[in-house]
Amino acid sequence: MTFYKLRKLVARYFQDMRWYSIVLAFFLYGLSSWLLLTWADEQALTRWPDFLYFLVVTSSTVGYGDMSPASEAGRYVVSLFVIPVGLSLFALILGRAAAWVSSQWFKGVKGLKQLHVDNHILVMGWNGQRTLHLLNLLLRERQHTAEQQSIVLCVKAEIDNPMPDHIEFVRVESFNQDADMNKACISQAAVIIIDNEHDDITMTTALYANQRNPDSHILAYFHDESLARLLQTHCPNVECTPSVAVEMLAKSAFDPGSSALHHDLLSVQEGQAQYSVTLPVLAKPLSVGEVFRALKEKHDATLIGLADKDKRIELNPPLQKQLSAGDKLYYIAVNRIRQIDWETLHVQ
Repeated sequence: MTFYKLRKLVARYFQDMRWYSIVLAFFLYGLSSWLLLTWADEQALTRWPDFLYFLVVTSSTVGYGDMSPASEAGRYVVSLFVIPVGLSLFALILGRAAAWVSSQWFKGVKGLKQLHVDNHILVMGWNGQRTLHLLNLLLRERQHTAEQQSIVLCVKAEIDNPMPDHIEFVRVESFNQDADMNKACISQAAVIIIDNEHDDITMTTALYANQRNPDSHILAYFHDESLARLLQTHCPNVECTPSVAVEMLAKSAFDPGSSALHHDLLSVQEGQAQYSVTLPVLAKPLSVGEVFRALKEKHDATLIGLADKDKRIELNPPLQKQLSAGDKLYYIAVNRIRQIDWETLHVQ
């Protein structure tokens, strides 16, 4: 009974050991081994760093055989103390390390970890297959950009990371609590996409995101267009995307193929797609006509619209319109244009 109680006590103690306790135990083990080997007059094994090498190789049972005790007392010390105690400590360290790695992986899959990312794309909300489709589109779009931004999915739903090899994942209790949203690094996000099943949650989440990170590019999807207009009244920098399924049906009724055309422009899987680029500061201003002709001739792309610094969209702008630095130009092309030599676009 005494041995049984002692074994339970030792097992519970080692189970609850912290890393500093394990380090202390390994230090005491090393000191005791050195003193015992010194007592056994094993001079070849007690010299530094030969002692450390021998201790690690022996306690881990690797056993290269290049160093071994020469005396009978030394063999007793190694067989009765160095090997059994070292093996126990080595197994304990490996077990703790494996448990820590497993715990970190589990936390990552369950969304319980504190992330350390910045300039990332933060997707807030879960809508099943629609969110999965959105994530796949974001991953494909990212392939054509020079800056490989991290993609973070933040949800309240009881799910695991749907793409553990491709995205970061955070599960929270609320989308408007600082402690929760700090886990997703909302203040460091470059883009925030909000898409929830209910528009009222989207509204409050967008207001909170705008308060926490007003410099980010915030996108919010609404089923009710009136709520989108209400949000933009209070947060004009938030880009609201209402559902356009009904509008596409009406458009296709009079212009057959319109819905397929718009789907192709938004898709990045195949065919032509819509992209954008920001006009840099140039020595000489450019006109819409100069950019339109140059994009078509040099990149087989078509300019379709632009947005000024106040994010006012103008489709099919006149050719003579002068462009300004910071204007965002929207174009249609097979792939995103990675490099444009703007200074060569001027008409000679």
